[in-house]
Amino acid sequence: MHTKLLITGGAGYIGSVMTRMFLEQGFEVTVLDSFMHKQSSLLDMCHFDSLKIVRGDCRDAALMKGLLKNADVIIPLAALVGAPLCDRDRVGAETVNYGAVKLITKLASKQQRILFPVTNSGYGIGEKGKFCTEESPLKPISFYGKTKVDAEKAVLDRGNAITFRLATAFGVSPRMRLDLLVNDFTWRAVNDRAVVIFEGHFKRNYIHVRDISRAFFHGWKRFEKMKDRPYNLGLEDANLSKIELCAVIKKVLPKFVWLEAPVGEDPDKRDYIVSNKRILSTGFKPEWPLERGVRELVKSYEVLRGGSPFANA
Repeated sequence: MHTKLLITGGAGYIGSVMTRMFLEQGFEVTVLDSFMHKQSSLLDMCHFDSLKIVRGDCRDAALMKGLLKNADVIIPLAALVGAPLCDRDRVGAETVNYGAVKLITKLASKQQRILFPVTNSGYGIGEKGKFCTEESPLKPISFYGKTKVDAEKAVLDRGNAITFRLATAFGVSPRMRLDLLVNDFTWRAVNDRAVVIFEGHFKRNYIHVRDISRAFFHGWKRFEKMKDRPYNLGLEDANLSKIELCAVIKKVLPKFVWLEAPVGEDPDKRDYIVSNKRILSTGFKPEWPLERGVRELVKSYEVLRGGSPFANA
């Protein structure tokens, strides 16, 4: 009996990596996606008999009701991601990031398991030198952060769920994004050999897109032990400032240089260090340190010259 999995947003940056991984693990996967970025990220998976693709809107209650009937596990990835995009479309951000997730918590039976991604930008501005744990207060600054924090509360209140508070993602995906910090800085290092950075001492945590998918599979396998709690998901040795990130990229691309600008700001105001001890204590081990991810990105940029459509902006 194959486990039946419903992934909303399964053609996105994280989803297109995760969909393949679960298919390869023998799951029957239904992907619901609006394909709003005109992405073709699932084409190379259509040969899996165990994949079903539905083009539609995760806010459509009748559609969701039908799809949920056959699911054992639900992974709601569909979201408007990032502060700039959410500020431009606040109604979309509210209805997709929160409303559609709330809809799932209402329509799903109590037996159905939910694995849900959140952003650790929900921590806002951390206290200097103090690690954010899952017990730290959530103080999101951006509208994006607020919608994800509200959705996480709805999922955990409903129960039979695990939430993952994701660090800033990086790495190569079939639905590539060049607007993520590591991907962007590496792109500039490859193409311009230089970057101008602002708020260079602001720290944040990082996690590879493949390790995100592996963590969801890990959560599914250990669901009974891990359920009904949030888990920070990032690299324990990668609580880095933008300047420290540039130094990692320079190890791979020695000609890379950077300048600090006195003006400019991160719309999310992210400045915090995160402890990932809770998920590590469950036996999860990331496989992708930053430097390995940068090497992967450099290879991919031989393919992606031109680059402009690969963003959420």
